[in-house]
Amino acid sequence: MEKPLTAGDELFDLRLARSAPDLFPMLEAIYGARPDYPAFRDRLVKALRKGWTDRPEDLKRLDLIRDLEPDWFQRPGMAGYVFYIDRFNGTLTGVLEKLDYLEDLGITYVHLMPCLKPRPGDSDGGYSVMDYRRINPAFGTMADFEAVSRALRERGMSLCVDLVLNHTAKEHAWARKAAKGDATYQDYYLMFDSPDLPKLYEQTLVEVFPDNAPGNFTHYPEIGKWVWTTFNEHQWDLNWANPAVFLEIVEVMLFLANRGVDVLRLDAVAFMWKRLGTRCQSEPEVHMLLQALRACSRIASAAVIHLEEAIVAPEEMLPYLGRGVHDGREGNLAYHNSLMVQFWSALATRDVRLMTHVLATHFPDRLTNATYATYIRCHDDIGWAVTDEDAAAVGVSGQGHRGFLSEFYEGRFPGTFARGALFQVNEATGDKRISGSFASLAGLERAGGDPALAEMAVQRMLMGHALIAAFGGIPLIYMGDELALGNDYSYLNDPHHAHDSRWVHRPRMDWALAGERDRGNTPSARVFRGVREILARRAVTPALHGGVPVRVVSAGNDGVFAFQRLAPTGTLLGLFNFTEHWQEVGEGWVRSLGVTELWDALSGGRVVVHHGKVVLPPYARVWLT
Repeated sequence: MEKPLTAGDELFDLRLARSAPDLFPMLEAIYGARPDYPAFRDRLVKALRKGWTDRPEDLKRLDLIRDLEPDWFQRPGMAGYVFYIDRFNGTLTGVLEKLDYLEDLGITYVHLMPCLKPRPGDSDGGYSVMDYRRINPAFGTMADFEAVSRALRERGMSLCVDLVLNHTAKEHAWARKAAKGDATYQDYYLMFDSPDLPKLYEQTLVEVFPDNAPGNFTHYPEIGKWVWTTFNEHQWDLNWANPAVFLEIVEVMLFLANRGVDVLRLDAVAFMWKRLGTRCQSEPEVHMLLQALRACSRIASAAVIHLEEAIVAPEEMLPYLGRGVHDGREGNLAYHNSLMVQFWSALATRDVRLMTHVLATHFPDRLTNATYATYIRCHDDIGWAVTDEDAAAVGVSGQGHRGFLSEFYEGRFPGTFARGALFQVNEATGDKRISGSFASLAGLERAGGDPALAEMAVQRMLMGHALIAAFGGIPLIYMGDELALGNDYSYLNDPHHAHDSRWVHRPRMDWALAGERDRGNTPSARVFRGVREILARRAVTPALHGGVPVRVVSAGNDGVFAFQRLAPTGTLLGLFNFTEHWQEVGEGWVRSLGVTELWDALSGGRVVVHHGKVVLPPYARVWLT
């Protein structure tokens, strides 16, 4: 006798039918010619149904809520905080103890930096994962992780975790079996019997970490194989041309979703597909795979969204948010790397022409079912992603400008306010990348005890936070930036970190300083209170919804960056003074862009016009409506 269909079964079937057009055509395009494709497809549907069946009831209810409110992640109340667990408060239990602090700041999205079990020793900051289903024992257990996800959910906060898609640690169970000669698991990776093909591939590949991990392949004489290792010797690239890998990752995704994860940050996605004669980055199959993975989440864990980590040029980044056949069907979030780079560029030059050109030329005014993750600093270095063509459009040399930015933010350029550290130098191109905390790059460290210089640094930081809060998407605050924590040079004393200057901007949280955030007038306290106010104002400003069109405009003043948010409730005009001098823009120009009341939604006050001009103090930021 056939088992009767339950309401849950019917809901799964409805979601499967909804997303089938997004899923199966992609899989057929990649795997359809294989004789094992029908069996793979059947196994995938069974895995999706099992993931749904195993899903806790409270998360199934959340699935329904977010089906009914699909713009939940675009709403202005979303504000993110990103941290390493051990540097925040030691363990997952320690995280639970500090949720009041995050709530006080106005955080509704928490990104726990790599927390899945890494390989021992050097693990690329946790991105060399040896077990996707276990938590790093230094942080706690999976039960501790679920306690955190539950506590966040009860406070209306979403949880983001990293899922590395391009590679696993060589200590992963799949890799260990491959190393022992298991042909099934050797096909999970890209392994070669001779160096011939690797040498052909190398002709067009770029090196990600040329200083510490040159080349893209590693020879293991003990197993007689050359293994594709894009990032580090201990990180083996997965073979996504094998459908078994796709199935394994889907099961991992559903496992994490059922532990309470809301946002899967899919790491290193650009490198997933390999094609001879190319850079093996952002190949068409990458987007097919990512659309298919997104469809799997929509079927079995509809509350979960995907953040696709691809720090690449705009024309290469935007497809990760859906373009062409993938529009509205791929990632829900992607990092707005260009906004971050252009912030630092304009801050150094006191000139927003390049920023205006890049953001107006390369980015659409809106996205379908997607938005940006905006940020000023993160755990990584800053690469000066300024093309020669964009630089030439505003009359400067691309190579010269990139060199200037490196000199300025390393702290070597005459008159600089910044203090950072070099990270990687490409001897062939001369390009250099930079490490440093928000506060140190913005001038607080170099200010020393000079109150005037410290004031300028504080204003730069608050202007940056106001920019990412208003430009569009989810603003992400990297741990410590809200307290103006500076560079931490103690990393040089740690043999595991000394070779990697990125640890200079990964300080441990200063809870004593955090305890003083509502007292006194220190730069730390002022920045915290300023950021908290920015996020509070953002949350009650409908025009900052991630679905509202954004149009970058020229203010007619090279020191002032401007954009319109064209909301149904009326236009919001963002104005940001990137200089330490007073600037002005014309009242007539402001009103011609739809601003009628001259009300600043950020300060909660009316802007006074002086002789037909809107006057902006040094590093001013206003959200005019």
